[in-house]
Amino acid sequence: MNAAGADTDTVLRKRQLTVRTTSSNGGNGFRVGGGKGAAAATPPEPVSPSARLLEDFFIVVVIGIATPVNDPVARAGIAAQFARYPRFRSIQVGPCTCLAARGAPMSSPLVTDEDGGNPRWVRTTLNVDDHIIYPELDMDAVAADPDKAVEDYVASLSTKPMDESRPLWEFHVLDFPTSEAAATTAIRVHHSLGDGMSLLTLLMACTRSAADPARLPAMPPQPTRTGAIYARPRPPASAGALAFAAWLWSFVALAWHTVVDVASFFATTMFLKDPHTLFKRVKHGEFQRKRIVHRGLSFDDVKLVKNAMNCAYVDMINSGREDEVKWGNALGFIILPFFIGMHKDPLDYVRKAKKVVDRKKSSLEVVFTHLAAEVILKLFGLKAAAAIFHRMISHTTISFSNMIGPVEQVEFCGHPVVFIAPSGYGPPEALTVNFQSYVNTMMVNLAVDEAQFPDCHELLDDFSESLRQIKDAALSLGKHHTKA
Repeated sequence: MNAAGADTDTVLRKRQLTVRTTSSNGGNGFRVGGGKGAAAATPPEPVSPSARLLEDFFIVVVIGIATPVNDPVARAGIAAQFARYPRFRSIQVGPCTCLAARGAPMSSPLVTDEDGGNPRWVRTTLNVDDHIIYPELDMDAVAADPDKAVEDYVASLSTKPMDESRPLWEFHVLDFPTSEAAATTAIRVHHSLGDGMSLLTLLMACTRSAADPARLPAMPPQPTRTGAIYARPRPPASAGALAFAAWLWSFVALAWHTVVDVASFFATTMFLKDPHTLFKRVKHGEFQRKRIVHRGLSFDDVKLVKNAMNCAYVDMINSGREDEVKWGNALGFIILPFFIGMHKDPLDYVRKAKKVVDRKKSSLEVVFTHLAAEVILKLFGLKAAAAIFHRMISHTTISFSNMIGPVEQVEFCGHPVVFIAPSGYGPPEALTVNFQSYVNTMMVNLAVDEAQFPDCHELLDDFSESLRQIKDAALSLGKHHTKA
């Protein structure tokens, strides 16, 4: 693992992936890929309102590697790269917080906030060995079905608490071959440490190109759209009056769509709820163990459909990505209609989805929902805000997110990565869907309630079959256009 410093990274990559934390005095805490103040002491930071809402939310990233685990190299790499960032060496400290009450051992200390205010991130002594776990598994079960052994162990993480007297992250190493990889690592991180964009940016900053370990991995090009969604370029005077009128109308449409979407969001929070279907969780008040599974789809097939239907999947996946990513949890929500029905033409599903997404692009719903969460927490407190947050999610059917990854194979702590499969647990829904691109694969990751989806692999089969049918229809559409 290359633990190069700031000057080296600046030379290796013209456009750095950086992670910025804001300290209590408004300064920059650290930067991934550069910054002379990276090793400087950081004062305690307040836990953000968004992070406080995510007390029971966890991110799980399953990584397949191409070689058996070299333990000394892996530990050195984690200590040199992953564990050097402030949030991963900090614990949450609140007023009279007894850590043992939330799953830590009874020997955990009683921690108090001297200021008597909101919870803070406070640096603590970090022992990397406490965060690298080699579980003791039934070797007969591993030998009989190693894929299921990995899946069962990752599912068991959703029932195990984390020791909050330590920084809230773990590496679970499953050092035996499966059908996908020579070994598997499951990284479990508490969601309060950062959102998916922050954590993926950090993960990518800790990797190197497998072809050239001296440089950072190549990422896809930036999306064509830059700046805020409301920053729409004014047409030149030569474009005429109609172009100018269309430009003005786009702001009217943006305002109207935002009002409608925000009203729909609050209505969903208060009284609107999805009807019960096969996908809707039945018992919201009871915790169910989550089984986390994944399936790789061909990215080339996705591109083929995108080109045939004139979709902009790159813009959608990249919509939240910038050169510099602010560290933490910047949570916003977009409520998308989930249609259940049958179409004779498989491409009709794509047409309908494209229409919905194009409409949502002309709205500031995600901005207003983020601000609303912050305001509600400050005005009504954590308990009320958490109840509203839980109610909003429980009134919907599926949580969905997507992330973009490197376009070439990478090494993580000296180990070649075969696949990256991020997911998580905590939302009061029966099904959570995450998409992650890596090289030529689009990974579909599902977190499902075992009681409601006893055969979750059938859902993965449905994803594969749906893409096949849509791709075949797109190929037929292309042939028809060629003949015409």
